[in-house]
Amino acid sequence: MHSAFLGEFLGTLIMILLGNGVVANVVLRRTKGEKGGWIVITTGWCFAVMAGVFTALAIGSDGHLNPAVTVGVAMSSGDWSRLAVYVPAQFLGAMSGAVLVWLCYLSHWDETPDPADKLGCFATIPAIRAPAANFITEVIGTFVLVLVAAAISSKYGTGVGLRPGLGPFLVGFLVWGIGLSLGGPTGYAINPARDLGPRIVHAVLPLSGKGPSDFGYSLVPIMGPLVGAVVAGILVKAIGI
Repeated sequence: MHSAFLGEFLGTLIMILLGNGVVANVVLRRTKGEKGGWIVITTGWCFAVMAGVFTALAIGSDGHLNPAVTVGVAMSSGDWSRLAVYVPAQFLGAMSGAVLVWLCYLSHWDETPDPADKLGCFATIPAIRAPAANFITEVIGTFVLVLVAAAISSKYGTGVGLRPGLGPFLVGFLVWGIGLSLGGPTGYAINPARDLGPRIVHAVLPLSGKGPSDFGYSLVPIMGPLVGAVVAGILVKAIGI
């Protein structure tokens, strides 16, 4: 069954399952990947995005997996019709993927004493809590995501357009690059659904020894990506990419 809603839902679910899954593998105690480091996390997120986009495209959506991307595309194209379908699917997919991460690492939550490590498997936590600076980081990261993704898909980038099936790989590499270069200050949410959906799941799951879900910070990974996407969308339209 091909469906735009189902495509965004399952694509986002796969992205969060693999993306937050690699975080859990690195930060939770007594896993095979414990203390694997930032390179492992950013590489895992690269593959997570690639897998999610392929899944979404196969099932019938455009593979946005991110409300900020949907808003950026709408800003550049003038077509806002996808938001009503895509955004709910993205949030529900992100929440469902987070539940699967919890189930996959079920034996490791009790082994992990630090509440921040548990929260980090669901939502982003800034390295230095400075909301204004954190907001700027998320704006810049998402601006790069939307602008370069538009360039990747543009016929002007290759002269003839992308070969079929190449786009998800390139977008995955783009997210990898953003994580390596710009992810240090905030953990690079660059996606409101990726952060808020799993943060809500963290709040309701029966995780022993968990701390607060830090909804006070959540405005940064929600509003920062949206602002960055709007600016990028306006620029894409103005330049005519």
